[in-house]
Amino acid sequence: MSDKFRAINRDTAYLLPPSLQDWLPEKHLARFVVDIVDQLDLSELINRYGGGGKQPYHPALLLGLLFYGYATGVFSSRKLEQATYDSVAFRFISGDTHPDHDTIATFRKRFLPELEGLFLQLLIMAKVMGVFKLGKVSLDGTRIKANASKHKAMSWGYANKLEEQLGKEVKELMRRAEAADAEDDSDMDIPDELARREDRLAAIKKAKAEIEKRAQERFEAEQAEYDAKLKQRKEKEEKTGKKARGPEPKAPEAGPRDKDQVNFTDDESRIMPSSEGFIQGYNAQAAVDIDSHMIAENHITQQSNDKQEVEPTLKGLKDIEEPLGKTDGLLADAGYFSASNVGHCEEAGITPYISDHRERHNQTWGDRFKTPPACPEDADAVIQMAHRLRTQEGRAIYAKRKSTVETVFGIIKEVMGFRRFHLRGYDAAQGEWNLVCMAWNMKRMYVLNG
Repeated sequence: MSDKFRAINRDTAYLLPPSLQDWLPEKHLARFVVDIVDQLDLSELINRYGGGGKQPYHPALLLGLLFYGYATGVFSSRKLEQATYDSVAFRFISGDTHPDHDTIATFRKRFLPELEGLFLQLLIMAKVMGVFKLGKVSLDGTRIKANASKHKAMSWGYANKLEEQLGKEVKELMRRAEAADAEDDSDMDIPDELARREDRLAAIKKAKAEIEKRAQERFEAEQAEYDAKLKQRKEKEEKTGKKARGPEPKAPEAGPRDKDQVNFTDDESRIMPSSEGFIQGYNAQAAVDIDSHMIAENHITQQSNDKQEVEPTLKGLKDIEEPLGKTDGLLADAGYFSASNVGHCEEAGITPYISDHRERHNQTWGDRFKTPPACPEDADAVIQMAHRLRTQEGRAIYAKRKSTVETVFGIIKEVMGFRRFHLRGYDAAQGEWNLVCMAWNMKRMYVLNG
């Protein structure tokens, strides 16, 4: 080889056995993950292991692999197993052992409920480290694809049409079966064809029952909202002595709609609008602290409308209030606005900054800096909030919404690469979203800790 370049020698033997400690930089994310996991209370996981059988891998090792994997975009259990051979960082976390993909997948699926408790532990640890202090949070949601295809779904309208078609085919097959018995000749396996159609009819019947159940739940929710609007309208008319402006609320209709559907692969996922069109997925919610950019509360929902997600968020923030302190403000876009949500925030002692309308782009400097008129003394909570958002202080606070929660979602999807759930079912998807949020928080702790 030419002496113009440095020599390549891949056969040099080590005088002493190599150490993984020497191969990984001192301030590497993998080291940080191991240090954090070693400080977590994993007793709930450890106590689930019984005695006997083959000696298992320690939960701290498998948890470290999952945290580092989700933080760096490696989600598949097979890819995690392979990474323990190919990657120095994963070799360091696994202690140069190689858990197989079945072990990793089983651990992830089995311990999802226990992992939820670790979310709070991480936040407490961040507070102790001095990198997290709960104050104002920015709430938003993002649609994430389920582990299911939207093409493996059936709508109410198509189910009725197919049910009718299969019913006719069953009758025709029965007629042919009688004719075949009489002639003792048939080139078709009629019992097999009948069984196939009966199985499909049973699946359709089950799908229709699920659609009817969801339709009834939707009707009850819409009826409650309709009654609340009527009550609010009536109270306003009694207070002002004038007829309320605008059209009266429209009463909801009971029963399934033709486009209502259920998915056969993950029947708990839903069709949802997204920037990519309609997807089969879940609506993942996160409340992000506007100073540290750490996620303080997370959950998923089957509803594409964000308006119903303020209450669950407030409950989650209430649950962590004792160890982490009280949230003093909640920022959210117009998709979360309703008078009841403003009221819920006030009842919780949290100042709402929920936009009551969609802001138009490219406002003039006059519009952006004009001072609003004084807030009426008898103003209700909604009017007070609207006035607050139009003050310079309120505008400055609300402006932080886009640069916090939307940034977090962007990094989770584009940098970490999490765009689809790998587990099926609502509970499993909730557990995996919690795992994603913990991986994000760990990355933020690593960065903030310097």
